[in-house]
Amino acid sequence: MSDFKKRIETLKEKLDLGKLHQEIETLEKESGQPGFWQDREQASKKMKRLAELQKDIEEIESLEQLLKAGKEKEVEKKLATLETKTFLSGEYDSANAIFAIHAGQGGVEAMDWAEMLERMYLKYFEKKGWRYAVTDLISGEEAGIKSVTMTVTDSLVYGHLKHEAGTHRLVRQSPFNADKLRQTSFALVEVLPILPETELALNPDEIEFEAFRSSGHGGQNVNKVSTAVRLKHKPTGITVTCQSQRYQEQNRQAALEILRSKLWEKEARKKQEEETRLKGGRTKAAWGTQIRSYVLHPYKMVKDLRTGYETDKAESVLDGNLDDFVEAAIKTMVY
Repeated sequence: MSDFKKRIETLKEKLDLGKLHQEIETLEKESGQPGFWQDREQASKKMKRLAELQKDIEEIESLEQLLKAGKEKEVEKKLATLETKTFLSGEYDSANAIFAIHAGQGGVEAMDWAEMLERMYLKYFEKKGWRYAVTDLISGEEAGIKSVTMTVTDSLVYGHLKHEAGTHRLVRQSPFNADKLRQTSFALVEVLPILPETELALNPDEIEFEAFRSSGHGGQNVNKVSTAVRLKHKPTGITVTCQSQRYQEQNRQAALEILRSKLWEKEARKKQEEETRLKGGRTKAAWGTQIRSYVLHPYKMVKDLRTGYETDKAESVLDGNLDDFVEAAIKTMVY
């Protein structure tokens, strides 16, 4: 009990409750001013921030009430989640995210694994109460998916998901051959912050635009007209496709969002590689490396190769119970 009290006090210090209350008071005054909603985008951001701050205060108060009631298991779970938030202070941790999964080499096995990962993450997003929308999906010919790209939106989404980026490895008995041989498959997860337009301006003259008919689900109307969009950034060759929305302009805006994030990533990668080179290190290990291994045969285990965290509850992890892995990565990885 005394340990919980100390942890709660430490948490309150880190969150700086006095500062939170001041910010709440300021935002509440602003929201009551005439003309507050004239700039709807800014007003929405401020109201979202106000709701987040009020929720943080409520969570702390709830923790103290649970502790008084002797509900230590509930305190532990809620406290761990709030402690994790104190680590999320990176530049874009509060941003929404572009989240993509790509099947690696290995044909139908890898495509099936990519679809398993898609299911795992969608279950995780649903458990967290996050909103998501698929912007592009390429199905496999026989089974699974070649790739899927989606947007995920809520508070601190990028901060929670950024350490999921990298190569995910699956070891299992193959369901695609009669001998059920042991098979290793790989899939790559990409996570990028969604940046505001003011953060990274795009030159329209550098973007090649193409509209085409959607090949995905979306009803007859979507497939009859050229609603899908492909954008190519001519200086870098980066190409983005979006075909999930009903209207072409919606797909164009979503594609621009993804393109902006990919250009940010390219620049961030270039900076990181240069820093590593100057320090005399190798650059390859910093990006796209294997981060987690999922073994379903001959035993069951999921292990994060960076933090060392592991569990034998592989089915539970694949059913979207990822909090322990996500929180371990947030608390131990700083980059």
